[in-house]
Order: sequence, then C-alpha cells, then structure tokens
Amino acid sequence: MARKDNADSAANQGRLKQIALTYKMTRRVDSKVGLVVAGVGIVTFGVFLAIGFVIGHPLYLGILGFILAFLAMAVIFGRRAERAAFGQMEGQPGAAAAVLENVGRGWTTTPAVAMNRNQDVVHRAVSRAGIVLVAEGNPNRLKSLLAAEKRKMARVVVDVPVQDIIVGEGEGQVPLKKVRATLLKLPRVVDGPTVTATNDRLRAMGDLMSNMPVPKGPMPGRGLRGRSPRG
Repeated sequence: MARKDNADSAANQGRLKQIALTYKMTRRVDSKVGLVVAGVGIVTFGVFLAIGFVIGHPLYLGILGFILAFLAMAVIFGRRAERAAFGQMEGQPGAAAAVLENVGRGWTTTPAVAMNRNQDVVHRAVSRAGIVLVAEGNPNRLKSLLAAEKRKMARVVVDVPVQDIIVGEGEGQVPLKKVRATLLKLPRVVDGPTVTATNDRLRAMGDLMSNMPVPKGPMPGRGLRGRSPRG
C-alpha cells in the first residue's frame, strides 16, 4: 500500500509539473491566458451560485457550479495552450512531422521521406485511410517532390489510395493546427491486413535517411590494412 501511495504521489507531482510547464510556455505567447482562464471560472461559478440563490438551493448549485467552473477552465486552458504551441511551431522546419507523430493509434508515420536542397520536405502517414503524403515548404516546388514520391511508391504499392496535403495558409492548403483533424476525418477504405502489408513494402523501400549513400573506403585515421598508424 505504501508503494502504491508513493507511486500515486509521484504521478500527481509529475502532472502538476507538466501543467506548470505548459502554463509557462503558453504565457510566453499568450500573456492573457491566466486572466481569461480565471475569468471563465469565476463567471461560471457565479452564474450557478446566483441561480442557486434564486431557486433556494445555493449549496447544491454552488457545488455544481464549482465543478463545472473547473471543467470550463481546463477546456479553455487546453485550447489556448494548443493554440500557443501551434503558433510557436508554424514556420519551423519539421513542424508537420511533430503533428503527425501525435495523430493517434492506427497511424504509422515516417518523417522526411523526400526532401530537396531548399528544405521542402514530404512526410508519409499510413492508416486505414490509405497513404497520405504531408508536405511542407514552397507549394510550387512541392508539386514535383510529391509527384516523384508517388511514382516511387507506385513501384511497390498498388490498389491503395494515395492522398497529399500541403501544409500552409494559402488556397487549397491545410493550416498546421488542422492537419490532425483533417487526417482523422478521412474515410477508412483499407482493411487491417492491407495496411500491414503496405507498411512492410514501404519500409522495405526505405526512406530518405536509410537511402543516404555511405562513404566507401577505409575509415579515416587507419592504414591500408585496417590498423592505426604508429606515431
């Protein structure tokens, strides 16, 4: 029992530290987050307490108002923290990859399957919705990068739908904060075994990092026979 209590206490302390860190991060971007969250809690509690006095049950409505005020504060804080996090990520290289890593269960993501010298990059996500290529960078350059990646995949994957998303704020693009929701709304048209087989084939094809050439020849600092030269 003592071990369980210690574990619960450590877990609670970890959650409190995480909340504190999240608040500090959010406050750097959104200086009014504390006032807004506190205001929502006070107004919610005040409304229910006032209704309680009107109907003659201030204690019951006060308790209910306190619980609902806490929930409302948590929801508002979560939304503003998420908005602040996306605000810091937007425009940063690899931001879309960070979002893909947190899409949820049933999605297998591979970051940076294609990239050019201008750091335009294409990430890949596979699920029962099929294959989704998520690209970030210059839209004009990404068109050729996406086309090349689709041709490469077509050699090993057939009968699996392939879609592409360009992250951005322009016409026909998907804002970074809406990438996850967009992926989750895609219709599930592929069965489980096909998803597994698709992942295996794509993994065998390799990605950008695994396909990078390895320098040939002896390791630097060693002689022709593989021994370190004597001083």
